[in-house]
Amino acid sequence: MPAPDHPDFVPTRRRNRTMLVAIVVIFIGSVLAAGALRFSGWRPAGMKNHGELLQPPGDLRGSAPILVDGGEYAWNPVDRTWRILVAPPASCTDACVTLSRDLDTVWRLFGREADHVHVLWVGTPPEGVERNRAWRVLQPSQQLSAALPGVDVGGADGVPVYVVDPNGFVILRYAPGFDAGHLRQDMARLLKLK
Repeated sequence: MPAPDHPDFVPTRRRNRTMLVAIVVIFIGSVLAAGALRFSGWRPAGMKNHGELLQPPGDLRGSAPILVDGGEYAWNPVDRTWRILVAPPASCTDACVTLSRDLDTVWRLFGREADHVHVLWVGTPPEGVERNRAWRVLQPSQQLSAALPGVDVGGADGVPVYVVDPNGFVILRYAPGFDAGHLRQDMARLLKLK
């Protein structure tokens, strides 16, 4: 190694300093870029919900829904059961039958996690709906409807669908005519939360 006062040492020292400055600039630049993206609200596509995140979430904990066949449906947070809730109007027929088939397909695609999901249908389902063992049919109630924003929005496109967390909070809403694959993607991410 050359001595510090040797002429070959000066270019090496400049190159080392330039390399150190470049490393510091790259590090600080990436931190600043990440901060700018974070505070601008940008999120990677894989981290975004397809459903509308409800702020504040609807609170169903105080109301104990009654099952159509009698009994109370309990929000038992210990079981870590997620719910897909549908509250269609009584006039919903073809759109509800199609929705029930989509929900059945989504539920089956959860595989072994399907035991941690219930499909709650509020009111009497029309003829021809697809049912499985995850279905729970609830009696309509004013408290239940009040906790579901936009529940009366629907029509020929279908009805809104809601995701309820294990504690009884309504956290996501899917507009009428939504893509069932988006519900499956969001629920698959939520089911990983233990």
